[in-house]
Amino acid sequence: MSDRIQSLNEVVDLIPAGTLPPVHEWQPTATRDIDIRISRNGDWYYQGSQIQRSRMVKLFSSVLRKDDDQQTYLVTPQERLRITVDDAPFSAVLVECYGESDDRTLVFTTNVGDQVVADKDHTIQVEYENRHAEPAPYITVRHRLRALICRPAFYQMVEWAEERDGVLGVQSAGQFMPLYYPDQP
Repeated sequence: MSDRIQSLNEVVDLIPAGTLPPVHEWQPTATRDIDIRISRNGDWYYQGSQIQRSRMVKLFSSVLRKDDDQQTYLVTPQERLRITVDDAPFSAVLVECYGESDDRTLVFTTNVGDQVVADKDHTIQVEYENRHAEPAPYITVRHRLRALICRPAFYQMVEWAEERDGVLGVQSAGQFMPLYYPDQP
């Protein structure tokens, strides 16, 4: 790509429909902060006002990257724009199941319409603050970016769960993914 690319719109114009820009390959030289925040439920805000245009949110979500510093950025070949993320940058709002038991594949749909197959590269992780805390379930979407799995989708996964060697989990694309360990804090 040309070093002359300056804006997110220019980046989008260069990417074939249905694919994501290679943000993980870009090494921008400038970094600055921008007043964009993604709330825990996946809503996007600019300077405190919710971004209502879903196409704009989808565009921004396509150039997200989480770097080694654990910060989340909107990235172009020229600059990184640091944003605030309350929890995860995406929400997994739907889960569908194809097949059964060991042949099961779970497909998640995010709040921006991306679909993610739970597999060895897109794992499900469930975090618990303590034994009595609500679960915080996530699926890896891409390159360190996760989606918080919404409660209805998580409950649906629990219905499909099975116990293996004392661990409750779900099978997807040949991978067993734990939802709960009996000895969790």
